Amino acid sequence: MTAPGEKESVSSDFVRSYVITGGRSLPSSDDLALHTLVTLAPERTPPLGAGPEVTAIWDLCAGGYLSVAEVAGHLGLPVGVARLLLTDLSEQGHLLHRAEPPRAQNVDRATLEKVLHGLQSLIS
Repeated sequence: MTAPGEKESVSSDFVRSYVITGGRSLPSSDDLALHTLVTLAPERTPPLGAGPEVTAIWDLCAGGYLSVAEVAGHLGLPVGVARLLLTDLSEQGHLLHRAEPPRAQNVDRATLEKVLHGLQSLIS
């Protein structure tokens, strides 16, 4: 909080995010959810005049699928900013994205015990 008569400072993180996004509004969370997986489309070259953040995304996603949250974490960017940059790359055809893998189903105890006994019989 600021005292009366004191000027309020703007954080550098806010200014940086504004500059990176060009002041555009952030995409809705429906477009690219935190757990959506993204990777580079085959045989693509980085966009001309790509900024350092886009270049970093390019390098990260070249290694395979990462979640939107992982990309944001690796870059140290707010998730909304990372989603905006990823959405731009996706709309330009540079990224492929897919839904998260389905959650693993719970297996009943009897099945697990059969597997354990089967493995034990192989060892004995």
